[in-house]
Amino acid sequence: MNALKCIYCSFGLHLRSRKFGKLTAENRNVSDKFWRQSLSGHNLLNHRNVNGLASNTHEASSADVESHSGIMTKAKKAFTDISEGPNLKDFIRSGCDSYVVEVDDIPYLKQSFGNNRKVFFEIYGCQMNVNDTEIIWSILKQAGFQKIDNVQEADVILIVTCAIRDGAEQKIWHKLEHLKGLKRSRTQKNKAPLKVGLLGCMAERLKHKIFEMDQTVDLIAGPDSYKDLPRLLSIVEKNDTAVNVILSWDETYADVRPVRLNQDAVTAFVSIMRGCDNMCSYCVVPFTRGRERSRPIESILNEISHLSDQGVKEVTLLGQNVNSYRDLSESKFTMGGNESSTKLSEGFKTVYKTKTGGLRFADLLDKVSRINPEMRIRFTSPHPKDFPDEVLRLIAERPNICRSIHLPAQSGSSKVLDRMRRGYTREAYLTLVDKIRDILPGVTLSSDFICGFCGETEEEFADTISLMRIVKYNIGYLFAYSMREKTTAHRRYQDDVEQTVKMSRLREMIQVYRKEAEKLNHAEIGQYHLVLVEGRSKKSEFYLEGRTDGNIKVIIPAGEIEDSGSSNETRIIKPGDYVLVQILNGNSQVLKGIPLHHSSITQSTVNENRRKNTMYDRS
Repeated sequence: MNALKCIYCSFGLHLRSRKFGKLTAENRNVSDKFWRQSLSGHNLLNHRNVNGLASNTHEASSADVESHSGIMTKAKKAFTDISEGPNLKDFIRSGCDSYVVEVDDIPYLKQSFGNNRKVFFEIYGCQMNVNDTEIIWSILKQAGFQKIDNVQEADVILIVTCAIRDGAEQKIWHKLEHLKGLKRSRTQKNKAPLKVGLLGCMAERLKHKIFEMDQTVDLIAGPDSYKDLPRLLSIVEKNDTAVNVILSWDETYADVRPVRLNQDAVTAFVSIMRGCDNMCSYCVVPFTRGRERSRPIESILNEISHLSDQGVKEVTLLGQNVNSYRDLSESKFTMGGNESSTKLSEGFKTVYKTKTGGLRFADLLDKVSRINPEMRIRFTSPHPKDFPDEVLRLIAERPNICRSIHLPAQSGSSKVLDRMRRGYTREAYLTLVDKIRDILPGVTLSSDFICGFCGETEEEFADTISLMRIVKYNIGYLFAYSMREKTTAHRRYQDDVEQTVKMSRLREMIQVYRKEAEKLNHAEIGQYHLVLVEGRSKKSEFYLEGRTDGNIKVIIPAGEIEDSGSSNETRIIKPGDYVLVQILNGNSQVLKGIPLHHSSITQSTVNENRRKNTMYDRS
């Protein structure tokens, strides 16, 4: 019916109050024939001749008839101008009874469709899924749903899923087993049926197989179909199942302002691009999230300005390949003197052709950092290939762009990196690390590592361990490899490293990482850091937790401290405050310190420059 509606609206029928008519079977047949034919003049003319179409619409005026006659005359010639094409009356047989365009209301077109039905979100995976959930909540809130935090009270449970590793999917299967009992309990108590939806990457990867494997799920929606959720939920209310896992070439949700799940949080995520074009052989993301496309820069700046006005003190820019950002939304970004090619890190390459034109990540980072100099800016997850010098020098120049860089290595072996299709060697990666530390002294580095990839030998794994010891990462995300369908590795290689070997190597990686991270954190004892306080410590109400510019968690005691370094006034430390902290202790995971006084990014930068100048003068 949606297709018919498009035809009728395109060719002159004005539908009243978003309603369209229940057509007779004869009318439907005529329209169906038209839909299946080309819009060429020959087909249009032939269709009219065969079906003997004539004008007959409800409340047709003499002007309509004259207009119709003119169209029919032109149709005898080659029909080339679609603006002079047929309207609805050209597709209705002569003698048909007139009808009134009336149908029942379509519930999902109304903002009140949700009727305050209670929705519960269960989120798995990366920060992107958290941001996606805020987009979903914005859409459902507008449709009349109500978000709750107690799963027992929910009418709808939406699980936002991850498919990057098998372990993530297994957690979701276990959760569905639990929800099966909850649905059964709801039915036994004669309550309204509980509806369960599976959203995100796992939904996109498995699609209809989910219905075959688990009868608990009522709804499946991929990462690019969240705007369709009100319609899908209207379908499952009638005890049907609903699926939309179509990937989009251009969906970025730029026109949806996310509603934060925690309105009191002083940090926020902002998605700037979606999808990935890198096609690493182990990674399923290009198949679950689609091709790269970037949000228009204006929509990003507007969202961040709005967050700043709400009191948010730290924004993390998100994307599957965040520093590949390339805004092509306006012609001025792609034409007339701005046709620069993508600049890659030295020694890096891609599997795709060089991209030209558009506003790049450095342009975006520059504009974002100017919105509020007292708002910290982070970004994740980048690819090492997309760190040209201008990005690194911009970070060095702007105090509110955090000196914390995620630099996923995945492996320390050039041979494994080649099988992974990462586009660089061990040597190129180490050269980039040296450049980053040269331009950004004191930078903290984090990384991803995979052990047990297809064909990984003991020697190749030893290269990974040695790389971890050479670079010395502050934060590490370490995993054993799990084969994913559709990936290049699934087609070309064998998952031939035994699971016991994978787990043994993973334990060794964790041990090496923690040892090096602990050394780095012990070296911070006695140092001073500007900490953004985020809230109460999870372990004690008498302590607060926050993060340094380098993204290291710091625990401090709650209480009152001086308002500034030169003031005798005191005030309580609360979330959103910048506090100067002296580090007293630390382990591989966190630092512990004593808060000295309230501060700001600007004040801290001034003081740090003074300290450096004093040390320079003494030397």
